[in-house]
Amino acid sequence: MSWRETALAGRLGIRLPIIQAPMAGGPSTPELAAAVSNAGGLGSVAGAMLTPDELRTTIRRTRALTDAPFAVNLFAPLPAPSSARVDEWSALTGVTPQAPPVVPRFADQIAVVLAEGVPIFSFTFGIPPLPEFAGLTMGTATTVAEAVALERAGVDVVVAQGYEAGGHRGTFQDAVDRSLIGTLALVPQMVDAVAVPVVAGGGIMDGRGIAAALALGAQAVALGTAFLCCPEAGTRPEHRQALTGGTTVTRVLTGRHARAVRTPLVDRLETSGLEPPDYPLPRFLSPEPPMLAGQGGPMARSLPAADLVSTLEAETAAAVARLA
Repeated sequence: MSWRETALAGRLGIRLPIIQAPMAGGPSTPELAAAVSNAGGLGSVAGAMLTPDELRTTIRRTRALTDAPFAVNLFAPLPAPSSARVDEWSALTGVTPQAPPVVPRFADQIAVVLAEGVPIFSFTFGIPPLPEFAGLTMGTATTVAEAVALERAGVDVVVAQGYEAGGHRGTFQDAVDRSLIGTLALVPQMVDAVAVPVVAGGGIMDGRGIAAALALGAQAVALGTAFLCCPEAGTRPEHRQALTGGTTVTRVLTGRHARAVRTPLVDRLETSGLEPPDYPLPRFLSPEPPMLAGQGGPMARSLPAADLVSTLEAETAAAVARLA
């Protein structure tokens, strides 16, 4: 059987076991998701920061651009942020607090997902209430224990988020500093621990990484940082340019641990010793938007998304052939 023909790829209705990971805050766009899906992979809509109306519009825009399956991603419900430490943090960043940001309610967002008939629903930050959903569910895990918990909750697919991955850490059981496991170590342990399919995510940037993940037992891969430089992505120019630099896992940008490009602002906020306000308030109290990215950033390529998917396919085929 070809490496392309995994059981999960068949269930998802895609030609290639390649998933464009959702990247909230701008990089994920309907154009990016549709281009990946049209090329044979699975595009993703990052809906976590969108209001219900924005989410509905984004889903419909994506559907207008592709007849292929795509996923919609949300964050599991989080506690309402407290206003504690806001003034102190504002004095540190130099950004005056505006009106409290409107944080979309998960219940309102999932209602849109259900009403729009989205075929694949993915989520992170925990195990959300899972109403009757006719499609396939995918949950993020950073440890084997989290993968087991997702399987017991009835989730169809587990996404193994390795330490190398960009963006927010999906950890929801143990402390983040005890849940930083590299993709190479995490994936085979999860594959051995659960019966549901495992998707490998974190540090995968080319066909060599895809072949390695499949060899470890993953049935698909999730790539986010690899797509940041595609013209269809909403990534800001300074974010694209910064991918050649180093990254760090920090709370100071959003209030939750996330891997982002290390900048002078990140260093200054971290060395201040101040505790950041609750998620997502630091995002609105920063002079610069967070530049979330994984450790593979220097390998990102400025290719149209469809060309990148085709290149990944050719590279994976070549890597598998070399191993054979």
